[in-house]
Amino acid sequence: MNVLGIDIGGSGIKGAPVDIEAGELVEERLRIPTPQPSKPDEVAEAVETIIKHFGWNGPVGVTFPGVVKDGVVLTAANVDHSWIGVDAAKLFGGATVLNDADAAGVAEMTFGRGRGKQGTVLMLTFGTGIGSALFTDGTLVRNTELGHLELHGKDAEHRASARAREEHDLSWEKWAERVEEYLRHVEMLLSPSLIVIGGGASKKADKFLPHVHIDTPVVPAALQNEAGIIGAALATLGASR
Repeated sequence: MNVLGIDIGGSGIKGAPVDIEAGELVEERLRIPTPQPSKPDEVAEAVETIIKHFGWNGPVGVTFPGVVKDGVVLTAANVDHSWIGVDAAKLFGGATVLNDADAAGVAEMTFGRGRGKQGTVLMLTFGTGIGSALFTDGTLVRNTELGHLELHGKDAEHRASARAREEHDLSWEKWAERVEEYLRHVEMLLSPSLIVIGGGASKKADKFLPHVHIDTPVVPAALQNEAGIIGAALATLGASR
C-alpha cells in the first residue's frame, strides 16, 4: 500500500509516495522551500502543491516541527508562531499530523537502525533545530522536544543544530564538540541503549561522528533524511501509536 508522506521543516518541505510495507519512496521526492514567513496558510499552500504534484487523492501523513496533540499545534520554535493553536489536521484536509522527529523515529525503529532494539532508544534529528524521538522497548514517548534542553543558558539547538554550525561557520570537528556536549547531557538524563542521528546532518555523519565520543553507541540513521517522509506515511495507519 502506498501513502503520501510530507515532511515540513524550518527550511524545506518535502514529500513523496511511500510503500509502507517496504519503507521506501516509490517516486522521487519533491522538495520546495518553506515559505517565509512560514505562516499556516502559506505552508498549507506548499503542502497542497506537493499533493497536486503527485496527483494524490489517497491518505496523507504530514509532519510538523513542534509539539502536536490530536492534530493541534502547541509549539512552533522553528516556524512562525502563528501556528500555535492551529488545528493542522483540519488545515491539511484531514491528514494525519505528528511531530517531525517522532515520525522520523518511528520510521527508523520500523525499517532502520532501531529495528528490533529493546530498552531506551533515542532518535535525534539535526537540522534547522534538534528534534527528538524517544522509545522505550519500541513504544514512542510523544513530543519530547529534547532540543530545547538548556545548555549554557540557551536552548541546546541554538548551539548544536546543523543550522548553528552553518551560522557560526564551525568546522565539522568544532561542531562535533558541541554535539558531544549535548549528547553527554541527554545520556546523563536518559541512559539510552542507542542514539540514532538523523535529519540533514545524517548524510554527513562521517564528517563529525568520528569526533564524538560518549559511552552510548551513536549511529547514523539508515533512512537518513527520508525518515520523516516515511514516518509521516506510516502514521496514517496508526503505526506511531
